[in-house]
Amino acid sequence: MKEKEVDPRVRSLTGEVAHGKAARYIEELVDTALGFGRDKASIAELKLMSRALREMRTAARVFAKYNRTRKVAVFGSARTKPEQEEFKVAEEFGRKIVEHGYMLITGGGDGIMGAAQKGAGAEKSFGLNIRLPFEQAANETIHGDPKLINFNYFFTRKLNFAKETHAFALFPGGFGTHDEGFEILTLMQTGKMPIVPVVMVDRQNGHYWETWRRFITNDLLHNGLVSESDFHLIHLTYDVEDAINHILQFYRNFHSYRWVREKMVIRIHHGLTPAALDAINAKFSAVLAAGRIEQTGALHEEADDQHLHHMPRIVLTPHKRDFGKIRLLLDAINAAETLDGRNPS
Repeated sequence: MKEKEVDPRVRSLTGEVAHGKAARYIEELVDTALGFGRDKASIAELKLMSRALREMRTAARVFAKYNRTRKVAVFGSARTKPEQEEFKVAEEFGRKIVEHGYMLITGGGDGIMGAAQKGAGAEKSFGLNIRLPFEQAANETIHGDPKLINFNYFFTRKLNFAKETHAFALFPGGFGTHDEGFEILTLMQTGKMPIVPVVMVDRQNGHYWETWRRFITNDLLHNGLVSESDFHLIHLTYDVEDAINHILQFYRNFHSYRWVREKMVIRIHHGLTPAALDAINAKFSAVLAAGRIEQTGALHEEADDQHLHHMPRIVLTPHKRDFGKIRLLLDAINAAETLDGRNPS
């Protein structure tokens, strides 16, 4: 497709701040903004678009300094009290996950969010606060910290949760917790965000998430509204150590993946043995739309990811209709024997 001709005045401006591929995308942003003027957009529309873009820029600037550090987002009720068991479990989770080199992201409020933030400490925390007429003042741990980001719109806040997070921990909560949890699961189920661990944590002898799972099973799965493999995207637990181990295991050998046209390119820390790769091909042949699962070096289309260039790749062309099974594939890669013998199953 022929690229749209760029106004020389726009090109001159963008050339002052960026070059190459980055300049092209900034040119598109500027042209889109000018398009609102050409379309005679209303003041309300212009205000919304302008404010949303400013919020996204602010968040990107805050997160940029920490983009090589994995982060876990914690969702849960802002109304949970310090004397409740769920509060104590969330605080323990926050304290222990940062001990493994992770940072923590919460909505910045009190309750479960404040508990997890208290456990993690401000230095290892981000708060994505939403401006509400009630409930959502920043908790005392993250209040005043430069990593507290205030949002006016839920959609820009949700986008940053999805974009910046490498695992999600859901604790008992209200409408907001379910909204955020279902949003993440929907994005993963449809391939609109990378697959990451989702752990649903309850207190000992609690029944909150088990009741939720029964609803999903009895009213969604049994009526054909979700697939059985979608359940591979979640992990229910009553134990903080189990929740943390589930997250750590996911990144045992797996690092990340990206799409190069129809190919899924999985970056791993340690190459797999030929026997392990053959076993994975045999087990996951139904996942493939074409060809075999292969092990390669970096693809030339990944030139913009130079810091990952040294990593081996697992490359496949999967059907893009069952991401629960792709989660099982990633688990199998983590459990497979590697060339250096680090990860025997």
